[in-house]
Amino acid sequence: MSLDVRTPALTTGPVPDPPPAARPPLLRGRAPVVVAPAALTAVLGLWGIRRQNTLWGDEAVTYQLAGREPSRIWETVQQVDLVHALYYALMHVIFDLFGAGLLSLRLPSVLAMAAAAGGVGLLGLRLAGPRAGMAAGLVFALLPQVQKYAQEGRSYALVCALIAWATCALVANVARGGRWRWTVYGLTLLTACLLHEFAVLALAAHGVTLLLSRPPKGVLRAWSVTASGVVTGLLPLAVVSAGQSEQVAWIGGPVRPYHLLVAVVVGVACARAPLRSGGPVSTAALAVPMLVLPGALLLTASLVKPLFVDRYVLFSNIGIALLLGAWLDHARRLPRHAPFVYVATVAALAALVPSSLALRTPQSRSNDATAVATAVREAGRPGDGLLHLSGRQRILTATHPDDTRLLVDLALARDPVASDTLAGVEFAAPVIAARMKEFDRIVVVRAAGERASGDPREEAKEETLRRHFREDRAAEVNGARVSVHVRRYGDPARAELFGVPSGSG
Repeated sequence: MSLDVRTPALTTGPVPDPPPAARPPLLRGRAPVVVAPAALTAVLGLWGIRRQNTLWGDEAVTYQLAGREPSRIWETVQQVDLVHALYYALMHVIFDLFGAGLLSLRLPSVLAMAAAAGGVGLLGLRLAGPRAGMAAGLVFALLPQVQKYAQEGRSYALVCALIAWATCALVANVARGGRWRWTVYGLTLLTACLLHEFAVLALAAHGVTLLLSRPPKGVLRAWSVTASGVVTGLLPLAVVSAGQSEQVAWIGGPVRPYHLLVAVVVGVACARAPLRSGGPVSTAALAVPMLVLPGALLLTASLVKPLFVDRYVLFSNIGIALLLGAWLDHARRLPRHAPFVYVATVAALAALVPSSLALRTPQSRSNDATAVATAVREAGRPGDGLLHLSGRQRILTATHPDDTRLLVDLALARDPVASDTLAGVEFAAPVIAARMKEFDRIVVVRAAGERASGDPREEAKEETLRRHFREDRAAEVNGARVSVHVRRYGDPARAELFGVPSGSG
């Protein structure tokens, strides 16, 4: 038996190039899926970014602290707001480079949220394909909470962006890990936690995702080591800031996580569909824990001490965006459902218009520091007294010092900068009462929803107003009531002050 082995004939002409290998879908669709959501988020963030040249109380804190010298920032956060120290330091650098103003205050959040949207698009691409990624990124950009905090001078947008890209790193590490890849994941997540402690809740969601995905033991081991490093890095901040828990004392009353509950219901319904999955981590295994777990843990902790605020778990919107994007891609592939999907999409976009417009108004925030300062300026006369109920709300007028420059702050002993505090240090209760009695006219700023604190100084303010003054007029503004109090006719305190017998004309 012989083998007929044939060899190919040799050619003397040029050898044709081999046909180009088709690029993987991941590479072919990556750029648009990242860039389009980021661009939409940036456009929406720039739209009405000045919010009629107003800022609200929390932004006023950022504005005040970022404008201080680094040593002053450090001294202040030793007493209050240590959880935001890294963010204040970052904003101080930005103010130094670009000047202090509304644009430099909010533009970092716009850029950060645009980066987060790009990260969500890339996540959707890795999990369920380019169409699902594009849909997820665009959905994320349109979510009302995302639009709101993209225009806010606080740390939440930066935290959301870091968590989005840390999650991208996690998904990549499950497929193809490496020491440097896990280092990138850990450092990104640790930075998010140092910007806001509750970002550590995303770490818990990542752990559940890995348990559901059942990756190789080496992946679980690498994640466990990295997660331990993140927690260890966060621990000093968490321990020290626990002594400043009075900063969240304002969180009270019944918890109303309505937005989160709606998102959870919609997200879980989307997860029940046979969503496309293109790797070792499924869309549902990643998105559902990200959507549900951080809020659930914070709500559980709130049974002991009220802590839940929706912006603290802003990054949960990554989960609902991924689930909606994957569901839209799934529904589009079902011919009988396609018309319904198109109609529902148009209806949802139409429904978003009123809320998107409202978010660009000062009334979209719980208070308006600019309006409060303006009301004080209009109510006061040169030499009038100024009184804050409570003193913690002095930040509402401190950002606009020109509006209160001609008034005398009756309770203030040391201003916020000199005392390295947010609202300054006040006199003792008897001194405040005595100073109030020296004035015939006092402009009073009472923050909306301010509860009696039991502080003797606040009680002295209220008691002196009630006994020696009457309200002459008042103006309601967003977040506060600004009133003018004048001396009661025949008040004995004034007669005693000037040595006039009580009851004389």
